[in-house]
Amino acid sequence: MRFLFVGDSMTIGRAGDFTWRYRMWQHLSASFGGPFGITGPRTELYDTFADAPVSCDYGDPAFPEHARRHLAGWGEGWLHMAPLIRETVASTRADTLLVSLGLIDLGFYTDSAQTADNAELFMAEARAANPRVRIAVHPVIPNVRAESDAPFAAECDRFNELLAKAVANLDTAASPLLLVSPHATYDIHQDTYDGTHPGPSGEHKLAAAFADAMHVAWGVGGPYSGDGCRVSAGTGN
Repeated sequence: MRFLFVGDSMTIGRAGDFTWRYRMWQHLSASFGGPFGITGPRTELYDTFADAPVSCDYGDPAFPEHARRHLAGWGEGWLHMAPLIRETVASTRADTLLVSLGLIDLGFYTDSAQTADNAELFMAEARAANPRVRIAVHPVIPNVRAESDAPFAAECDRFNELLAKAVANLDTAASPLLLVSPHATYDIHQDTYDGTHPGPSGEHKLAAAFADAMHVAWGVGGPYSGDGCRVSAGTGN
């Protein structure tokens, strides 16, 4: 299997982060039980000082370069990834996409209906490159802005409803789609460092959500056994 992480700032991470991609790589290395690869055209983290994705300063310097690959970007959403995904899937031969997108779209670029349209376009483009691709999609996690901006919170909820319907309607036996359930205890006040971006515990919980969903629905790997679902935010690795 060839996994491709697709996401926004929560997935690319910033300089010094471990990232939930790293947590998933650790999980797959321990539980997958067969050959797998992590693929993608990018490997860098976002550098807040340079305001660009140019950092290689991962929380664990031993995170191997081949496992750092991804298609994620700070400030990028479904709007930006839909035009890229066909070529990326074709060139990397990815067969399993782990996708966490939408918050940036709703916050700055598109409303819930437009965002859902872009998500459906993304899925169609991925299938155009690989008709048997599997796609696991995490709903939007409303960030701290949603606590004080009721219209934004409503758009997040509406998009998640539309995303769930799209996944249900477009799912096929040949190209399965999977809506990932957010981790039951994910808390933006405990599991992020700023109300949006995951800290160590949040990284583990995002990885756990994908890992457990793939295990139950597709028989991939095992239940997530990382310790991050038991650590508090900011306690290291």
